Amino acid sequence: MKYVKIGARDLWVSRLLFGTLTLGPLQRNLPIEEGAELICYAARRGVTFFDTAECYGTYPYIQSALKVFPDLLVCTKTYAYDRQGAERSLQLAQEGIGRERIDVFLLHEQESIHTLRGHAQALEYFFEQRERGVIGAVGISTHHIAAVQAAARWDGLDVVFAILNHRGIGIVDGTLAQMESALGEARQRGRSVFAMKALGGGHLIGDREKAFSYVINNPLVDCFAVGMQSDAEIDYNVAMTEDREPDARSVFQTSRAGRLLHIQDECAGCGRCAARCGQQALFIQGGRAVARQDRCIRCGYCASVCPLFCIKVI
Repeated sequence: MKYVKIGARDLWVSRLLFGTLTLGPLQRNLPIEEGAELICYAARRGVTFFDTAECYGTYPYIQSALKVFPDLLVCTKTYAYDRQGAERSLQLAQEGIGRERIDVFLLHEQESIHTLRGHAQALEYFFEQRERGVIGAVGISTHHIAAVQAAARWDGLDVVFAILNHRGIGIVDGTLAQMESALGEARQRGRSVFAMKALGGGHLIGDREKAFSYVINNPLVDCFAVGMQSDAEIDYNVAMTEDREPDARSVFQTSRAGRLLHIQDECAGCGRCAARCGQQALFIQGGRAVARQDRCIRCGYCASVCPLFCIKVI
């Protein structure tokens, strides 16, 4: 496995970042023991870095895995915007994963300089905790070019975690070339770049060799996140990251069709999911939610606001 250093911080992480969203209640909803074993399986193959968020509901999986591999590194995210909320988010993360130090803490789903300004109190609190050694690095996650540009110029940030794949799927406010330009500026200003949705939320499964090659060989990218739900997916992704030929089993099992957003029949058509979706992949028709699968990036965030829990990524 290849490892990289995050900015000026003394943090070395695997280039492959295990996205745990796929394990939890917003997607596959695995039993804790089963999801934790997948994390441990990845750790045995050299993956040391794991991504989560306060809204994912996957802290218990990570806490269980840390009992076996206590030195794994964790990146989490929060929507907190003021000092009180940031303090609460840090406490929830500490209690959720079962240790005081959080390696990387990000502001979740930032959109522009305006949202960063609106979250300035939370950032200042995280900077203070970084100085105390409680947090290792601070940054943002985003689907927006404008937020990458803002983060590049915001003093004190270590990490930009941005949507990036070879077709530009999921970029909200511009083109792939514009996102690459913004990330280039962020790198020049000392930010570490994490890439999310390398497989375009499943849209690029049929072209996964090219998709992996793009992020692995991209000089803008320090590490990249991929959601994994099986041993075969872990084996395939590790092999690609290590520039090895994946075994036949993992190639076959990962060549199947990508995931879809499924809306169950009990949908009441309240519209909360459509309002939540930043990709405009949901709309209400005939009294129920309908998904535009070509726009959906399988983030599962719509499921987090569904009062009837009838949205799943399958």
